[in-house]
Amino acid sequence: MARGRPKAEYGRGTGRPHPVDVHVGGRVRMRRTLLGMSQEKLGEAIGLTFQQVQKYERGTNRIGSSRLYDLSKVLDVPIGFFFEELGDWQSAKSSGKARAFAEEQADYELDPMAKRETLELVRAYYRIKDPAVRKRLFDMCKVLANAAEESDD
Repeated sequence: MARGRPKAEYGRGTGRPHPVDVHVGGRVRMRRTLLGMSQEKLGEAIGLTFQQVQKYERGTNRIGSSRLYDLSKVLDVPIGFFFEELGDWQSAKSSGKARAFAEEQADYELDPMAKRETLELVRAYYRIKDPAVRKRLFDMCKVLANAAEESDD
């Protein structure tokens, strides 16, 4: 019986990015969007094309440590920011929960808090200088959301 390397579940040749790479890329996209920065501007700041930034944000390409350092400087966040809310990949992997972890990361894309619309809304909200106007807008949103929930019932 020949013993070889076990077949990779993620990465090159599998057609599936590693869930950690997807998570880190999503955090890059979230921070870039919150700052109102385009993929092109981010790419220029770190010496990449916007297509390369897209691949990082999707998790298609892995982000090396030196590039992650550059991203943390340009996006003005500590390196740990990119791994926040990740959970414990190693314990999930060793306890046989790797597939559930991957599905959880895939669900990240469906999370309304990860959507571009949400990030742009939050950014626009905090650009409103007058706290009283912000508060009225917040109250209006809550009223509209409650009305929508009541009409669904």
